[in-house]
Amino acid sequence: MTALKNDTLIKALLRQPTDYTPVWIMRQAGRYLPEYRATREQAGDFMSLCRNAELACEVTMQPLRRFDLDAAILFSDILTIPDAMGLGLYFTPGEGPKFERTTRTIADIKALKMPDMQDDLGYVMNAVSTIRKELDGRVPLIGFSGSPWTLATYMVEGQSTRSFEVIKTLILNEPSTAHSLLSVLAESVIAYMNAQIQSGAQVAMIFDTWGGVLSPAMYREFSLRYLQQIVEGIDRQKDGQKIPVVLFTKGAGQNLTDMSQTGCDALGVDWTIDLSQARELTGGRVALQGNLDPSTLFADPEAIRAAVRRTLDSYGEGPGHAFNLGHGITPGVNPDHLGVLVDEVHRYSRSTRAD
Repeated sequence: MTALKNDTLIKALLRQPTDYTPVWIMRQAGRYLPEYRATREQAGDFMSLCRNAELACEVTMQPLRRFDLDAAILFSDILTIPDAMGLGLYFTPGEGPKFERTTRTIADIKALKMPDMQDDLGYVMNAVSTIRKELDGRVPLIGFSGSPWTLATYMVEGQSTRSFEVIKTLILNEPSTAHSLLSVLAESVIAYMNAQIQSGAQVAMIFDTWGGVLSPAMYREFSLRYLQQIVEGIDRQKDGQKIPVVLFTKGAGQNLTDMSQTGCDALGVDWTIDLSQARELTGGRVALQGNLDPSTLFADPEAIRAAVRRTLDSYGEGPGHAFNLGHGITPGVNPDHLGVLVDEVHRYSRSTRAD
């Protein structure tokens, strides 16, 4: 495939020197863009959009046409694996994802269909290869998956939850059952990420969205150990290039030191901890990605620029920082405000390197 014309993000994630701080945004292809909303309406529903390689490519490219971003991220969903396992994923407006069937017993786990990465998830691989071809080396393409723990929360609860009551009861009363499910999911995530890499993904990112709801001891047992397994199982080289692996646990401040010892290349950091503190906790072992509060994009442009500068100053000097929000962009954001953020990241980081 075509060589990268802009490899700034790859270098930053591998802690190599760059001329400026690269920036991409979680959910950069999303509802805040009117062109995204139009394409989703054309597709009919969210999963139809994900399953159509050409439309998934279109919405992936939309933010790159507006903004000088340093990466594209595959347009898909974190729940593709449990959906391919036969649980009947569906979306209810205003309520988020739901499953027709839950996974709460050993019998439920044994009944899971182990997804074939081409037969069952080939639409994802088609999207990856289609996007990579369309990018033509412009910027790297990020592939991703949900973490085993995060996928398990949806599979056990059957839907989004605020209390995590059912899955926390499971890990407390039947930890062996929980580990059986998490082991199956870890193997599936490894196969899924390696298939994306073979199809053209140049960065592998694991979203552990709900790891932060666990106590530190529970996090190490039911999330971190499986993240480590995934890091060890992902193919880290493709066509002579290293594939950076990024782990992101929302609310992970207290777990950053442990996460940095998994062998991953970078950690996503949310906005509840300063980058300076995160850098101290991780001891220079990994790059950091983040971590502006997403609500900042509702502020006026000068306030956005000031917040960007504070975030860059918090990281400080030296390589190993990729700018991002601390979580996904909010649907009600004015797209012009994201343009302000991207431009200020590039401008200010270039100016500090020139000093």
